[in-house]
Amino acid sequence: MAEKRNAPPMRGGRGHGPGGRGGFQKPKDLKGTLGKLMRYLARYKALLVLVVILLVLSSVCTVAGSYLLKPLIDDYIVPGDFKGLAKMLCIMTAVYVTGAICSFGYARIMVHVSQNTVAKIRQDLFDKMQTLPLRFFDTHTHGELMSRYTNDIETVSEALNNSFGSLISCTLNFLGTIMMMLVLSVRLSLVTFGMLVVMFKVVKTIGGRSRKYFAAQQKAVGAVNGYIEEMIEGQKVIKVFNHEKEAKIGFDERNITYRDAATQAHSNAGAMMPAMGNLGYINYALTCCIGAVLAIGTGSFGLGDLAAFLQYSRQVSQPITQISQQMNTLLSAVAGAERIFEVMETEPETDDGKVTLVRVRQQGDILVESEERTGHWAWKKEDGILVPLRGDVRFHDVVFGYDPDQTVLHNISLFAKPGQKIAFVGSTGAGKTTITNLINRFYEIQSGTITYDGIDVRDIQKDSLRRSLGVVLQDTHLFTGTVADNIRYGRPDATDEEVVAAAKLAGADTFIRHLPQGYDTELSGDGGNLSQGERQLLNISRAACANPPVLILDEATSSIDTRTEKIIERGMDRLMADRTVFVIAHRLSTVRNAKAIMVLEQGEIIERGDHDELLAQKGRYYQLYTGQMELD
Repeated sequence: MAEKRNAPPMRGGRGHGPGGRGGFQKPKDLKGTLGKLMRYLARYKALLVLVVILLVLSSVCTVAGSYLLKPLIDDYIVPGDFKGLAKMLCIMTAVYVTGAICSFGYARIMVHVSQNTVAKIRQDLFDKMQTLPLRFFDTHTHGELMSRYTNDIETVSEALNNSFGSLISCTLNFLGTIMMMLVLSVRLSLVTFGMLVVMFKVVKTIGGRSRKYFAAQQKAVGAVNGYIEEMIEGQKVIKVFNHEKEAKIGFDERNITYRDAATQAHSNAGAMMPAMGNLGYINYALTCCIGAVLAIGTGSFGLGDLAAFLQYSRQVSQPITQISQQMNTLLSAVAGAERIFEVMETEPETDDGKVTLVRVRQQGDILVESEERTGHWAWKKEDGILVPLRGDVRFHDVVFGYDPDQTVLHNISLFAKPGQKIAFVGSTGAGKTTITNLINRFYEIQSGTITYDGIDVRDIQKDSLRRSLGVVLQDTHLFTGTVADNIRYGRPDATDEEVVAAAKLAGADTFIRHLPQGYDTELSGDGGNLSQGERQLLNISRAACANPPVLILDEATSSIDTRTEKIIERGMDRLMADRTVFVIAHRLSTVRNAKAIMVLEQGEIIERGDHDELLAQKGRYYQLYTGQMELD
């Protein structure tokens, strides 16, 4: 079991980060994040230029279509020129159809651009996460990282799909409408501008309150979703302790908070359109009255001018509301993109190793590199010298802390010769799992050295180092796929015969053959249709198939019942034969045959020796062992 006390502190909340749909969060670096997004969009420069052209044409058609009401009325309807009227109606139809085609065209292009851009961002994010050190995942919750792929990328997708083009279109329509209103009548335009000032204030007031409540809603929905996730995962515990009533009360409190926040948020957001609509009607009525007076009292402002102006006054308020809404979406998208790029810019796991692991064959007394599957491996140094892979692991005065200011391991020195079994025992948080994590170079030590076959592990490429190690953890994890696929996970080129041999070695072959399709049985949901013991047997089979010279068993049998443990004991012994094995023991009875047993407390080795020697010392191991026997 991993040692939580020694692990770096977790940060961040569950699942649903800010910036979801309807929420609002202002980005910290708007300019910088937009620049990074534009670099992704730059791959589609030609299409984006076409989008801008179509947007301009669409806006021109919208503005021009309204202006055509002036000649339609003044030049054809009032004089009674039906032939000219028909011609003008055809022209107006052509203008509006052209605008519709342009709108459809840029919308389809933006869908193509946005989906390809989002797919590329998602792929880059996933690829980046594969390069990050384990320390990064220790300090970020699963839900926090998942929100990058869900909430954050969804807001970016929505903004590119809809908001990007809509914002440009609304801006062009607004500016074009204002310009044409000034062309038709400056005096009537002043009336409209006065109403626009009122509209801007309404948008600012309602929009500000709406953003505040949407932020509260996002926080509340995160709490509700996190609580639901926690309760679903803990259903067995809830039922065992009859905690259903308290669980319902806890959910009710969070649900009510979410309901109240959502009510306030949507009430304010819902008030925007009616308020703007009514102000638009007031503006229309004022414009109509004043325009009628101007049309009757002056000869320079005709009936066609009034009709065109009234049409513009109807459509001038729409872009204001839409721009306000789209700006919120865009800023939320940029905030989401900022969190995505924050992960992408995290320093990847460093690897300065030059020594690689290669296949070799024996040619007389000399090792020769081979492309064939010989079953023999060697370390290849920079100068081409081949060092046989034997599994000799040594710690020399190793000092380590997850936090440099808080040391976890103090001057650890130990050695494991090829084929030896070394066991670690001690209380939770003593540093047992930490030692095995250092062999894998999941973390870098502060001082001291760790050597593998006489080579400093820092000089070995991490891929090669980890390929030579097999790890069986207490917490099993199976992947979607067949049973055989999961067994050969660490050695994709393993044959079916080798997969079966590994399962037999671990004692898993019998239960596998009783599955519906045997080794071809599909597993999903982390092997939810298997028992905990069966999942662990597959985990052990996976390590056996990888056939590593060094094996790490991190409380590998603690989740298996005593009967199942006896079944696999013989297989485990065969698995450990001729291998260097590090065992973190849950049951002390499993380490009695270890070559050396290390007793750790607070990051120090306080006792070492074999089983009989440690019992004779009657120290900490003696106390643990006799206590274990009493429990048995």
